[in-house]
Amino acid sequence: MPERVVHAQQGDTVDLICSRHYGQTAEITERVYRANPGLCELGPILPIGTAVRLPDVEPQPQRASVQLWE
Repeated sequence: MPERVVHAQQGDTVDLICSRHYGQTAEITERVYRANPGLCELGPILPIGTAVRLPDVEPQPQRASVQLWE
């Protein structure tokens, strides 16, 4: 997945952006913070329009979900 820049939408957090772009957050959120110095100083909810660099990340195999109740 090539590196790209996205802009925060209303109510976005770094976790939400990672989930939307990569499909997961495990071990990725930290990489996004490292690629964006000063991003953590903006608080948990990013200001609308904040540019966020999303680094290249190798796709991780998806784990099968188990549904306990139907």
